[in-house]
Amino acid sequence: MFNWFKKKSNATEEEVQITRKALDKTRTGFLAKLGRLISGKNEIDADVLDELEEALLTSDVGVDTTLAIIKEMEAKAKNEGFHQPDDLNRWLAEITDNLMPEIPQNIAPDFTLNGFKRPYVVLVVGVNGVGKTTTIGKMAYQYAQQGHKVVLGAADTFRAAAVDQLTIWKERAGVEIVSHGMNADPAAVAYDAVKKGVESQADIIIIDTAGRLHNKVGLMNELSKINRVIKKFKEDAPNEVILVIDATTGQNAFEQAKEFTKATHVTTLAVTKLDGTAKGGVVIGVSHAENIPVKYIGLGEQASDLKLFEKQAFIHSIFSA
Repeated sequence: MFNWFKKKSNATEEEVQITRKALDKTRTGFLAKLGRLISGKNEIDADVLDELEEALLTSDVGVDTTLAIIKEMEAKAKNEGFHQPDDLNRWLAEITDNLMPEIPQNIAPDFTLNGFKRPYVVLVVGVNGVGKTTTIGKMAYQYAQQGHKVVLGAADTFRAAAVDQLTIWKERAGVEIVSHGMNADPAAVAYDAVKKGVESQADIIIIDTAGRLHNKVGLMNELSKINRVIKKFKEDAPNEVILVIDATTGQNAFEQAKEFTKATHVTTLAVTKLDGTAKGGVVIGVSHAENIPVKYIGLGEQASDLKLFEKQAFIHSIFSA
């Protein structure tokens, strides 16, 4: 398992330790189940696979992803043979790595924006309460730390708290904001944010959006309108659409991802509140089920606690003792 990780990962030792600590509860719960099911076994039989399926499901990996893992596990057991307990962990890591998509080349992989045309326009979506606006604030802070000029668009005009919260982050990060206040037209805010970003030669524009799911048709129409109006000022915008999900919500995150991918073309995921939850498997499940790469994980309250997702470090942190 360790050799697999060293071959695959570019993560620093510090990144590995931070991720590993955040996933303590997920790893401890899963490995305890895994240890019981392979104890004294010298083969992976139907009973082991049944118990592995249950362990994955109770870790919120999701039905589709669990079935895909079990199918691949059966093939590996047949082709390679089961020699020692660590084989199971290594196979889980390899299979999971293959199931989770990579960030495509047209998406900025980090906070540097190296090689990407400016301004880079990001639309951030997600239901209320998942930490969407806070994630935007942390993103703005980290981009600003790289020396980038950042413009925020407060297009979640349904909640006064969202506008206020983004204004606080604007002050904290030392960035600019476009806000028309509560109940304003979200598309108008988004348009003006892009206009300001282009005219002021900003490096990145990050637009917050409303997180209502009670009216799915309204959500789709609103996001479609935002997409249309910002294209009028910048044809290739948005360059990235980030869906924010809350790891502690478990299976609800799957439903949220399904609805938002219907409403707009989601390109990346940000998973918040991953520290301290035993439901870290949701990261694997949602990424695989909706074929969306994970870009950020939230591991704490500080701005620096929004981390770039290192897939192999994450997998290693769950499946290694």
